[in-house]
Amino acid sequence: MDELTKTIVERGDLAHLALFLWASGASALLVWSLKEMAAGNKRFNDFVSEIASLNRLFRKGDE
Repeated sequence: MDELTKTIVERGDLAHLALFLWASGASALLVWSLKEMAAGNKRFNDFVSEIASLNRLFRKGDE
């Protein structure tokens, strides 16, 4: 990696390196946040399913 950085600095493409690092970081953050959102949606769906099963259980007790 040191060779790559040295080559980029020598050619004057430091702005391109900074842009690449920023874009990589932003993309990684997006992937992480989407993964966390999907996990949160799954937990919420499990919670709603448990509430529905409790409602069915309590309804059977009333009949």
